[in-house]
Amino acid sequence: MITVEDARALLFDLVSPLNAETVPLAEAAGRVLAQNVSATRDQPPFAASSMDGYALKSAEVEQHAMFKVVGESAAGRRFEGTVGPGQAVRIFTGAPVPDGADFVVIQEDTDRRGDLLTITDDPGSKTNIRPAGIDFTVGTKITAPRILRPEDVALLAAMNIAVVPVRRKPVVALISTGDELVMPGETPGPDQIIASNTFGLKAMLENAGAHVRVLPIARDTVSSLGTAFGLADGADLVVTIGGASVGEYDLVADVSQNLGMERSFYKIRMRPGKPLMAGRLGDTAMVGLPGNPVSAMVCGYLFLIPMLRRMMGIEQALNPFQRAKLAEPIGKNGPREHYMRAVLSDDGLRACSDQDSSLLSVLAKANALLVREPHDPARPAGDQVQYLPI
Repeated sequence: MITVEDARALLFDLVSPLNAETVPLAEAAGRVLAQNVSATRDQPPFAASSMDGYALKSAEVEQHAMFKVVGESAAGRRFEGTVGPGQAVRIFTGAPVPDGADFVVIQEDTDRRGDLLTITDDPGSKTNIRPAGIDFTVGTKITAPRILRPEDVALLAAMNIAVVPVRRKPVVALISTGDELVMPGETPGPDQIIASNTFGLKAMLENAGAHVRVLPIARDTVSSLGTAFGLADGADLVVTIGGASVGEYDLVADVSQNLGMERSFYKIRMRPGKPLMAGRLGDTAMVGLPGNPVSAMVCGYLFLIPMLRRMMGIEQALNPFQRAKLAEPIGKNGPREHYMRAVLSDDGLRACSDQDSSLLSVLAKANALLVREPHDPARPAGDQVQYLPI
């Protein structure tokens, strides 16, 4: 058995950043920017008013001064003339500041009667003008790689970038294995259960940026499993669920090796999730997950998501562990790394009472994995421990 750290290093060797593609701006949110992009215009492209008020010359601005209103400047429709001495132009937020003006008096500080404007209150020293290019200028870069947030998409739009270079989404083929499984909505036989892992992992991996193909359940026969592998053709990553242990019906290792898989490792010194297998089928990475629901999901957080992040070109592929104090004491750990389901709240981190790897109800209540090193001693409440948010 190998450590989690060693397993991650070997898994990273199985994948590499995918090629780039271009997508419309409206489809770029959540994707990973593949190349630097540059602004094609200044923002704002002109000096703009930051307030509703009147544009005039700063040298003439003082309380009780009077001006003649000679026009109006609105967003999308500028005043075409020049502001002369003793003149003012009605201006609205975002509108271009007219030539000859370098100050905007806010309308609350004025009184207007017909075309006669009087500054009634102290206008202060703030010009209320946004200079041209104060936000960004032509050539300002958004650097890759980065996961594009809604704020980034808004910035790209302002930069007039309609098509965005992003990493291709990794294609993941999910294969659940076992005669005991049926799909949700079907009627299970007396000895069957619902295939839950497939849908939990699909949601997890799609949330991380992958395109997931759910393949038909592979039965416990060589021919059925071989057919499932054939249907996975073209995927960047094949993930099998169950059948990776050493029982008589655990066929994934034999079938995949007969298909030419070069195994990277088998079994990790961790719980839950020890019987994990990985390797390469031609140009495709393959990971064989254990069948226990919690084991499969924990391995998804620890191994599959970092693999996806690497394929998408994200420099920080591993989500770093965080630290919190224990809200309750915990007993000593055994010889394997333990990723305990836990709940993080205002009073600290609390390990769930039952850590059985089949209990999805416990995992659904958890929002963290409490990380225990091998042979970690018993710890009292208040001790600082590591955890991974989930």
